[in-house]
Amino acid sequence: MDAVGIRLIVGLGNPGPEYAPTRHNVGFWFVDALAQSQAFKAEARFHGELSRLSRRGQDLRLLKPSTYMNHSGRSVAAVSRYFEIPPEQILIAHDELDLPVGTVRLKQGGGHAGHNGLRDTINLLGSRDFWRLRIGIDHPGDRSLVLGYVLGRPSRSDALRIEETLRDVEGVIDDLLDGRFQVAMNRLHRSR
Repeated sequence: MDAVGIRLIVGLGNPGPEYAPTRHNVGFWFVDALAQSQAFKAEARFHGELSRLSRRGQDLRLLKPSTYMNHSGRSVAAVSRYFEIPPEQILIAHDELDLPVGTVRLKQGGGHAGHNGLRDTINLLGSRDFWRLRIGIDHPGDRSLVLGYVLGRPSRSDALRIEETLRDVEGVIDDLLDGRFQVAMNRLHRSR
């Protein structure tokens, strides 16, 4: 075992049906897929919706902040403190402009790279040491187009490629829970 495994998976996104199908919400897409039939429960004290799964005898919490992307850290920090989950046991799934559609990268630590959800999380957790699942959505090509692009819907083919990639990630969840991060990275980074 490389390390203690993941105990909290956070999907970043914006609440509300108007944002649900957008590129910026691929983190929500991921935790929704993991939850499957498990319901999310709105939790005011956590500023988000929380679900709990038991996999192989381990508790895994799934979180969708309801604070909008730019204030995601409030929700992540509240859950982390309440359940005493250190940053090293948190995985945050988010959209990544710098990766092509259909690509994911798993990494620990680093900066926010201009992603406001990560920026707020780093500030309020007081740490960069959480794990990130960077889900490629591609770049529109011009910086001035980014806001409309991330808040827009992907094409049908891009949405299908993202969903297929997220299924690949579901296949390494047990590795992440067991702390086998290098095994998970090897599988994910070579799969596409």
